[in-house]
Amino acid sequence: MLTLEDCTRMSLLEVDRINTLYGDSHVLFDVSIRVEEGEVVALLGRNGAGKTTTLRSIMGVLAPQSGQIRLDGKPIAGLPPSAIANLGVQLVPEERAIFGGLTVEENLRIAALTAPNAWSFERIYAMFPRLKERRRSLGRTLSGGEQQMLAIARALIRDARIILLDEPFEGLAPLIVRDLVTVARNLAAEGRTMIVVEQNVTAALSFAHRVYGLNNGHVVFEGTSADLDANPDLARDFLGIAA
Repeated sequence: MLTLEDCTRMSLLEVDRINTLYGDSHVLFDVSIRVEEGEVVALLGRNGAGKTTTLRSIMGVLAPQSGQIRLDGKPIAGLPPSAIANLGVQLVPEERAIFGGLTVEENLRIAALTAPNAWSFERIYAMFPRLKERRRSLGRTLSGGEQQMLAIARALIRDARIILLDEPFEGLAPLIVRDLVTVARNLAAEGRTMIVVEQNVTAALSFAHRVYGLNNGHVVFEGTSADLDANPDLARDFLGIAA
């Protein structure tokens, strides 16, 4: 039987039946997800399933045509990305979007400027020793893996409440992926709240607590990685591969 506490308890982030369009193209259809504080949620699906659109809708880059997005129970759909960022949501985009003409440390300093509880450089460099080595290097001289480290570090230095990771391992060498997965696992162990969109299913499931499967803009699966293993046919349908 549901208690009053169960009825009134709210998730940290609630996406409630949002519909998002790109121009005249309807991309998300009544998508609903929830994320608890300290939880890592993976959004899995084929290319074009609507995963990145979901992250952009949460971040305010795209405004849903209908539905609601709530952070701590308060609606945020329709707010500009800067306002949502100031509430503690940080998007690490697939294209990384670092400042190529600034050094690593300057990229971090700019990200920390408006953060009320910014991390120290020492804390960032303890997590990413390679960035300490390259702290005076321009962003455009970094390797792909180093740029991804910097993109994640910019979100962390702002002490983000929720980090949205869009394809963090795409196109990176296996050794770099291994190092970034270790970082993600450490963040999960610390209780950092994250949503990760990733084609590398094995990597994502190694640190995610729960999974949503998307297919053609619809949520077709919700559960744990163990639940996914128990539903190989469904996983094959929305991932295109055996789980």
